[in-house]
Amino acid sequence: MSGVGILFVCLGNICRSPTAEGVFAAKLTEHADLAARLRVDSAGTAAYHLGNPPDSRSTAIAARRGYDLSTLRARAVGREDFARFRYILAMDRQNLGNLKAIRPAGFDGHLGMFLDFAGMRGAEVPDPYYTSGDRGFEEVLDLVEAAADGLIGHLRRELLG
Repeated sequence: MSGVGILFVCLGNICRSPTAEGVFAAKLTEHADLAARLRVDSAGTAAYHLGNPPDSRSTAIAARRGYDLSTLRARAVGREDFARFRYILAMDRQNLGNLKAIRPAGFDGHLGMFLDFAGMRGAEVPDPYYTSGDRGFEEVLDLVEAAADGLIGHLRRELLG
């Protein structure tokens, strides 16, 4: 596979990480020069929802802002992803810990928190299942949009100078 791989990771891969994948991919359409150098995916550290689409609330809220998550399907992250992706970005500390536990010794890419790219070092994208109703899914989308913009700026500087 060619291009710099970026993998977004949450627990079940049905709300936060597919939202990040969909938003980031959509925002890249405005940056064709950068998009041509990237590959984007998402996965979960738990195999709860393999093959399932994103949560209907994530899909509906994203669609209201112009993002299409309907074709995405949940998959589990594996050790092989560390060879396929240069950036592996966790939505929270639990998932970052899960990723560190399976990271191969030779991995030299970026393993960290997604919100670091929104200037919120160490902050977590909250799990909307533990917040109040649809507002939690809206909050996730707000945070993901900010971090996606920051990540695009970072990658533009790194890859295009």
